Amino acid sequence: QVQLVESGGGLVQAGGSLRLSCADSGRTLSTYGTGWFRQAPGKERVFVASISWSGGSSYYADSVKGRFTISRDNAKNTVYLQMNSLKPEDTAVYYCAARSGIGRYAPPRRSDEIDYWGQGTQVTVSS
Repeated sequence: QVQLVESGGGLVQAGGSLRLSCADSGRTLSTYGTGWFRQAPGKERVFVASISWSGGSSYYADSVKGRFTISRDNAKNTVYLQMNSLKPEDTAVYYCAARSGIGRYAPPRRSDEIDYWGQGTQVTVSS
């Protein structure tokens, strides 16, 4: 059973950095493609970045390319999102997500591919 727990959110000034972590207490995350999505107030949840189970492939939303980096440490069953050069428009609740079943090794890019969600962590970027 996958149980995702995010951490690392907080308040940061524009231009600053944060690193989000997603840990799986069920110790199975290493076998799933994993991603990060975010939801700003009054808006839909959208894709941010994702990574394959092996870490060999990753995808990013255009809005974060060159600023965010997704990575994983399968020995620790943890996925990370390093966020640099943060902007006020990055303010949102960030959710860790994993896919299972057929295609579970690939990086997810759509909400309908997700089988497991974390509870979310708030990221606030002040101008």
